Amino acid sequence: MIKLLCLFLAFLVTGIMPLACTAEETPSSPKELTILTHDSFDIGAAVIAEFEMEFNATISIMKGGDAGEVINKAILTKTNPIADILYGIDNTFLSRALEENIFIAYRSPLLDNVPDSYHLDLGNRVMPVDVGFVTINYDHALLATKGLAEPETLLDLTDPSFKGTLVVQNPATSSPGLAFLLSTIAQFGETGSYTYLDYWRDLKDNDVLIKNGWSDSYYGDFSIHGGTRPLVVSYSTSPAAEIFYSEGKYTTPPSRIITSTDSAFMQIEGIGILQGTSHEILAKHFVDFAMDRTFQEDFPTRMWVFPVNKLAVTKGVFADFAEKPATSTRLNSDSIAKNRNRWIKEWTEVVIR
Repeated sequence: MIKLLCLFLAFLVTGIMPLACTAEETPSSPKELTILTHDSFDIGAAVIAEFEMEFNATISIMKGGDAGEVINKAILTKTNPIADILYGIDNTFLSRALEENIFIAYRSPLLDNVPDSYHLDLGNRVMPVDVGFVTINYDHALLATKGLAEPETLLDLTDPSFKGTLVVQNPATSSPGLAFLLSTIAQFGETGSYTYLDYWRDLKDNDVLIKNGWSDSYYGDFSIHGGTRPLVVSYSTSPAAEIFYSEGKYTTPPSRIITSTDSAFMQIEGIGILQGTSHEILAKHFVDFAMDRTFQEDFPTRMWVFPVNKLAVTKGVFADFAEKPATSTRLNSDSIAKNRNRWIKEWTEVVIR
């Protein structure tokens, strides 16, 4: 239709029927937008297709490992970016990426639908897109079999009765691992008679197992999935996921979470447009799309995190069993930026070496 119209207009003006219109006047081929993200990213094909159709685009998803690994890749390639957008940077790694200036600023109008408590960056280089709560998940049936009481606090995990039961992630390579480290810093502090390092020394003495990423520890070592460890650092939504994927085996979750004060860490994930993108306008459209209801209502039973858009509605097992702890820890991003490397170094010296 557009082509016929431009041919007709050209004839009226010149009296000559041109053979064709210019390339600018005809529909262009789809633009490819590359999303760099973590291995846990999952969104419905129909949702992606909706965006592709509306904006004449092709979406390419590039998974780059755990969140920490993805950010490392974005930083290392910032002079020649391998993607247009980074999805999944969270408040534990945010300051590092902002220091490296890898994002362009963009304030999505959808930010108005996000509670202030979930906002990530006053400079609007990263928009909040989902929120989860990192905490301890435990296999209550196996604990009962072993004659162990269910843990109620983080300090309970240092008791000798829990020796060899816990698997956690390395905070240098894993965002939930870093979130858990930060929760111990918030709870036990750096000064006084019992510090966070004292806590980690006790965990090490109690044979804590360290893995590089969440997937490896949760699906490889957690007893719910065939491993030998009945306690794992995971998310408050994991019990709901266990029902969802059990294909009717479970009607109640096989795992539970520690919900005591300050035992959970609020992990807010964001989305940002990478410096050097050649599709900035299209990337802005995708940021808006990721923050709107269609996208936000699709990922809860895929990535097992909560939507940040207050208009989004959750359903089914997610609504029934995904738990938001009554209280959670969240350290100031400036404090994380100032101390993160030192905290990780101190943790490494105590736990790994």
